[in-house]
Amino acid sequence: MRAFYRTALLVIAASGLTACFNKKEPNYQYFPNMYEAIPYETYSEVSAFPNGKEGQYPAQGSIPRGFTPYEYPNTNEGYEMAKANLKSPLDSASVDLPQGEQLYTIYCAICHGDKGDGKGTLVKKEKFLGVPNYKDRQITEGSVFHVITYGLNSMGSHANQLSQEERWQVTSYVLKLRSEL
Repeated sequence: MRAFYRTALLVIAASGLTACFNKKEPNYQYFPNMYEAIPYETYSEVSAFPNGKEGQYPAQGSIPRGFTPYEYPNTNEGYEMAKANLKSPLDSASVDLPQGEQLYTIYCAICHGDKGDGKGTLVKKEKFLGVPNYKDRQITEGSVFHVITYGLNSMGSHANQLSQEERWQVTSYVLKLRSEL
């Protein structure tokens, strides 16, 4: 009989403890400030930071993870230095010409043409004129990468659409197109 009372008492105690459990909220929090963060309004005044502003600039000299800085400036001298000195960091095994072709078709062929002859759809419709044929220009890996990164004349920069590796893939494909013309 005592075993029955013990079992009944255990069931009543367990049901009493689990009856107060709410699955939508954590019950006990060891450090509640880690779960319930203090929200700051963007660009509001806050005493937590030395300059009193919530929105902070990145630390000077910091570089985003996975980003490699491009050391050539957006000037004619930078273009000439890149043309003469800059080489692709991709080895022959990591060059993916089908990916380069796909990216070229998406971003470049509309003006430069599928064959790199400067006769893309926008040139045929006379929206842009003077798009160069790759065969007529003295281009190198460095000059193509520099132009994709910063743009040149009426061509804008593609650095925000293509990562550095993708720009090198497109560069490899452009040089392949040039050799075929």
